[in-house]
Amino acid sequence: MQETKKTRSPMAWVLGQTGDHGGQYVLSVVLAIIGVAFSLAPYFVVIGVVQGLMDGVKDFSFYLSRCLIMAALWLGRVLFHALSTATSHRATFAVLGEIRKKCMEKLTRMPLGTVLEQSSGALKNTLIERIDSIETTLAHIVPEFTANLLIPVIILIYIFVVDWRMGLASLATVPLGMFCYVFMMAGSAKFYQHTVIATKALNDTAVEYIGGIQVIKVFGKTKSSYERFVHDAYEAAHSFIDWMRASIIPFTFAMVIMPATMVSVLPIGGLLVKNGSLSARDFVTVIILSVGVITPIITMMSYSDDFRTMGTIFGEVRAILDAPEMNRPAESAAPAGNDLELKDVRFAYQEKEVLHGISMVIPENSFVALVGPSGSGKSTIARLIASLWDVTSGSISLGGTDIRRISQEAYADKIAFVSQDNYLFNMTVRENIRIGRPSATDAEVEEAARQSGCHNFILGLEKGYDTLVGSSGGHLSGGERQRISIARAMLKAAPIVILDEATAYTDPENEAVIQRSVSKLTEGKTLIVIAHRLSTVMDADKIYVIRDGQIDDAGTHEELLNHHGLYKKMWNAHMEVKDNG
Repeated sequence: MQETKKTRSPMAWVLGQTGDHGGQYVLSVVLAIIGVAFSLAPYFVVIGVVQGLMDGVKDFSFYLSRCLIMAALWLGRVLFHALSTATSHRATFAVLGEIRKKCMEKLTRMPLGTVLEQSSGALKNTLIERIDSIETTLAHIVPEFTANLLIPVIILIYIFVVDWRMGLASLATVPLGMFCYVFMMAGSAKFYQHTVIATKALNDTAVEYIGGIQVIKVFGKTKSSYERFVHDAYEAAHSFIDWMRASIIPFTFAMVIMPATMVSVLPIGGLLVKNGSLSARDFVTVIILSVGVITPIITMMSYSDDFRTMGTIFGEVRAILDAPEMNRPAESAAPAGNDLELKDVRFAYQEKEVLHGISMVIPENSFVALVGPSGSGKSTIARLIASLWDVTSGSISLGGTDIRRISQEAYADKIAFVSQDNYLFNMTVRENIRIGRPSATDAEVEEAARQSGCHNFILGLEKGYDTLVGSSGGHLSGGERQRISIARAMLKAAPIVILDEATAYTDPENEAVIQRSVSKLTEGKTLIVIAHRLSTVMDADKIYVIRDGQIDDAGTHEELLNHHGLYKKMWNAHMEVKDNG
């Protein structure tokens, strides 16, 4: 099945995304064909007018009526073009919305590492600009290209019926025009790929520049950071300029030669009329119809850029939609309790193994701590337990059931995850807390805030619970953001709570408040703590010491001190810092 997705053409793929809107696109194509037919019909009226002149018709009403008919046909062309465009755009914007939803839902089913390894600028570029670029294909190419291709074919068939020699004459410029067109397309993939890379680099630099503006100002890096932004902006602009410069000449020749039907029709037709093998009437008919097909041909060729970029644009969106997902079923198995067990867990990130055979048992309602040097693998273990990644080998079970047999939604209900950098959305305080349980009432939200020690400071905000927290919670202090995150986890009321160094960078006053909040949050629940300060996990039922992706030691605080291993060295260093402080 995966292979089928890979081999589908870009156009086949995008048409496959239309879903329930396929009927609207069929209607749009039909309306577009009628519109183009209305635009070509006046040429047949002109043929009648010219033939009337040739026959010596002097009745003014004859010519007036033909003019009125042409005006009506032109109005019909405008009307049906507008109806076609409106229909295709209505369907297209619905389809683009659905594609965006699919992409966003897909990100939630992908392993966290796969998402994080992509820069936010690149993801933003794909989810916004690239998906927006599909609009041209669906809203314009599907109806307009189809209609403008079909009608000239019908006209050419008609010319061949009139005189096959004139039919060939009408096509005389096509081979040379196609040669120029193919020459123009030859390097398009390379040039467009360069524009994609340059644009992504500019997006990444812009996001980084805005996100790090405080650091840039504090450390006086304004000039160097701005120079990098200017450089990337220059590269992005010139990637398009170089592309256009390389293709402008063959494109111009293609646009000039392909529609130049008169170059061959007039001399060949004149010779045929001169030798008596083609009537003047038929010659006039062919001339007028040959002029009529010029506009549809130019319209088709105007989409050349879109055809050149189609593969890359759709490829980026497909890369998200076709990416491997976490191995989770739609229907969940029912675990027998909330005991957690890791068996010989190994995990590789970007092909480098970072966990090497981790095995541990975390009984229900127990307090377990993970400690160890920075980069030892503690947070990776916590994220695997939280099902943010899949293990490379081994297994993690909940209540005796492998978590890969539990649906993502069902398992997420079991876990509350609080880290030192929990993200707050640019919504109100109330809505950020309510993320923990969307069905919670305002009273339940406020009760969770009271229990987490943030009710009073929230009331002190400009609009209380209805205060917008800003991008990433930027309007609040670090301690305030942390307490709101704990309130969110408390409202969720999950039986398993994971704290990933939740108080690592808080001041002593905030730490005391957060510790009291954590105590209330974890009453009667399984608690897994990644500890920065060892004094916070002295009372743990079991402490696992992690070093270089392996369990170095395990036991209670007293047992580990008696082992005289890494834990004791860490404890002594911790106490020394505490005493000096």
